[in-house]
Amino acid sequence: MKKGLKWKVILTVGVVALAVFLATPPKEKIRLGLDLRGGLHLVLQVVTEDALNIETDQEIARFQNLMTKKELTFGMITRTQPGEFKVQDIDTDRLGQIRDLLDDDFRNWDYGIIGRALTVTLKPQVKVQLRDMSVTQALETIRNRVDQFGVAEPTIQRQGLGGEGIIVELPGVDNPERVLDLIKTTALLEWKLVLAGPAGDEESLLREYGGVVPDDAVVVRGDPRRRADGYYLLSRVSTVTGKDLRNARRSVDEWNNPAVSFSLNADGARRFERTTGENIGKQLAIVLDGKVQSAPVINARISGEGIIQGTFTIEEAEDLSLVLRAGALPASINIAENRTIGPSLGADSVRRGLMASLVALLMVIIFMVVYYRQSGINAVVALVLNIILLAGALSYFKATLTLPGIAGIILVIGMAVDANVLIFERIREELTTGKSVPAAISLGFSRAFSAILDANVTTIIAAVFLFQFGTGPIKGYAVTLIIGITASMFTAVFVSHLIFDLTVTSKKNIKKMSI
Repeated sequence: MKKGLKWKVILTVGVVALAVFLATPPKEKIRLGLDLRGGLHLVLQVVTEDALNIETDQEIARFQNLMTKKELTFGMITRTQPGEFKVQDIDTDRLGQIRDLLDDDFRNWDYGIIGRALTVTLKPQVKVQLRDMSVTQALETIRNRVDQFGVAEPTIQRQGLGGEGIIVELPGVDNPERVLDLIKTTALLEWKLVLAGPAGDEESLLREYGGVVPDDAVVVRGDPRRRADGYYLLSRVSTVTGKDLRNARRSVDEWNNPAVSFSLNADGARRFERTTGENIGKQLAIVLDGKVQSAPVINARISGEGIIQGTFTIEEAEDLSLVLRAGALPASINIAENRTIGPSLGADSVRRGLMASLVALLMVIIFMVVYYRQSGINAVVALVLNIILLAGALSYFKATLTLPGIAGIILVIGMAVDANVLIFERIREELTTGKSVPAAISLGFSRAFSAILDANVTTIIAAVFLFQFGTGPIKGYAVTLIIGITASMFTAVFVSHLIFDLTVTSKKNIKKMSI
């Protein structure tokens, strides 16, 4: 063997051995995607108007506090639409002070004054930012919940550029209903003072208020699954919310029933302590996702820790503490698409995909050996090594193999052989001009290389865009395509050339060689 070939042989054997080591055993090292393993596929739509409504309600409460501190009189305040509220009966004699207050403390809002009515509207660019932020926060919250739940290898991403949809793919989920409840729970936790209730119906609840809901109150129904069934009249403004939570965990109440203990951050603890201290003997409702979970009586001033009671099961208490720790969704979500793929269907897809790959590989091998004879065997060896390198790379990068990914492997098989075909035809052309076999081989590889490189680079660029903007299965296709084409550059050019060099080291082999 020539000295110049030794390092090439060592490099080739080393790379192949490393790939075999990384990919063995394949069932443990190569991760399967949702379509091959089974699991849950969701497309969620974030209701971004909820985020605007929450922002508007918080600003209304802040406006009331600032106006009261400055001793500015005003009447009823109502939220007219997401991102807009209206104030009646403002003091027209002190319009300058009101304008100064809005200019200094409400810079993200536009306002207009007609008579004694003030209309405050969120600026358009701020609305866009809040909508975008709500989707981003929902994405992170869902990711945190899924991570804490323990789902392996999830795919969670935004749908499209700037869209309000979120794609969630969870392979291997055993209990899709529980995971679905965990994801879609808004977990908007609020503590609100009880003004009246509970009552059996809304009419009897509002009887002492003339059948009309006060402007500073809301009617909330108790969760029928808990101890707080009925209707409650609650303060519109929350004392503290889930944003003030520092931690939450499953525990037990005084009757040894499952419950959720919580602790508040410093700011939330101060507000909670002030509210409970000023309202001893009154009820404080714990509201989760718009339903009263319980409404205990405040017996003493409470600082930064408490407990959420209700008729929880252990699993429900664990899930509630999980979603509270992961954070509340900034807006509610609607399920636009829900698809569950069973493991048996996934196993069938694996079998069919492998069968398609083997049939494609076998047909390519037969064609190359029949048409190119001994050189065809060279191409077959390079092709098998290409598949081995592809499996090793998938294992090393922890890439997920999907059904489209198997299609990408089949395409890689064809493209790898295309490179050999280009090389062999160039060698044949050089032989017809009277070149020797070693010279024809060298010229064939060098002159075909530019065409092979151009074709592969353009395909890789397209695959990169598929990976960047595609969903889980499409990403799987792009990954196998990128890795397979990169491996084919090594096997079809470097390894195949090495095999030819080893073959033509003697005159005897040159005479036997056929292209």
